[in-house]
Amino acid sequence: MYSPDDEAVEPLTTETCWELLSTAQVGRLALAAGGDIDIFPINFVAHEGALYFRTAPGTKLVELTANPRVALEIDEWDDDRALSVVAKGIAERLEKTAEIDAAEQLPLKPWIPTLKYRWVKITPETVSGLRFRRAAEPERF
Repeated sequence: MYSPDDEAVEPLTTETCWELLSTAQVGRLALAAGGDIDIFPINFVAHEGALYFRTAPGTKLVELTANPRVALEIDEWDDDRALSVVAKGIAERLEKTAEIDAAEQLPLKPWIPTLKYRWVKITPETVSGLRFRRAAEPERF
């Protein structure tokens, strides 16, 4: 748990979280449906306060239709630091032609050679993040 006196952990501002989301290319999408939780790696794009991804028919679409509350997490790390950003909100499949046409203009292409014609928009209700200083574990005894 974060403590204000703990220099090893720093909460990120909402603005910084959005900057990180706008430069990230891959995240993990967490969905819950039917009493189970699934996590899917996705590539996505941040645009005007929302997160967009493309998908094919299947588990993701079925689950987010049954329960549209989702979480998307990104992280980064190197030898000196690590960070994590989590966006929680509502996912909806884009249905209107104008919305789909606008989404098609976003800089997002699938990373794997599959046809993905369904667009999903996540409207975050909360966005939060932490930055961690990486170092050796302190002496425990």
